[in-house]
Amino acid sequence: MTYDAGYRRRSGVGRIVAIVVVVWLIIGAIAAGQRHYYSSGKSNCASVATTLVTILAGPLNYIGANPKVHCKTPQPSK
Repeated sequence: MTYDAGYRRRSGVGRIVAIVVVVWLIIGAIAAGQRHYYSSGKSNCASVATTLVTILAGPLNYIGANPKVHCKTPQPSK
């Protein structure tokens, strides 16, 4: 059975993309840790969303991005 050279090239590119994405998310997780988002006592919509956006921003955190999310959850009616 022979392998197609195009298949090997595509699978190599896929691996590189996967590695870049994983490294990107790890850098974002480190940035969130340095901002002490994991040790915060309060856990609400805004703090969880800010932590997730910081992780997704990845290396952009180190060039000045400081994503913050403000959200309000609906209050129950009285």
